[in-house]
Amino acid sequence: MPEVRVADERDAASVASLMSAFRNHIGRDWPSDDQVRATVDSLLRDPATEFLLAAPGAGSPPAGVCQLRYRLSVWTASDDCWLEDLYVTGEARGTGLGRALIEAAFERARARGCGRIQLDVAEDNTRAIEVYRQAGFGTEPGAPGRTMLIARKL
Repeated sequence: MPEVRVADERDAASVASLMSAFRNHIGRDWPSDDQVRATVDSLLRDPATEFLLAAPGAGSPPAGVCQLRYRLSVWTASDDCWLEDLYVTGEARGTGLGRALIEAAFERARARGCGRIQLDVAEDNTRAIEVYRQAGFGTEPGAPGRTMLIARKL
């Protein structure tokens, strides 16, 4: 049975290792491992950020991570939760860790009084899209038209 818990500063090495593995999984070579670790250290002290760690069972090392970011929204008159990153190691995929992280994200967002939880996912990541759909996320654009994630590097 998967175990999920909120990471704290003592978990920085595990979180950073999993985030670096995620970076490698998506084919990037930047930021460096040291930069990932420094950023994780900073984010673990940020009250608007949480990392969840998932392990396949009691006493097992973490094999999945989820980053949640919280921000106040005018449109919900409450905090929104942004599921920024979710990664499960290749060996642990298909074991329910991803779903357990998503369910824990719902619980954390509800506990903080969030009005919604949002995320983005690459269109070609069909496995992840199916997991999110099974968890109740909608993938159809809302009325009155399509909503797109728009970004600009600075």
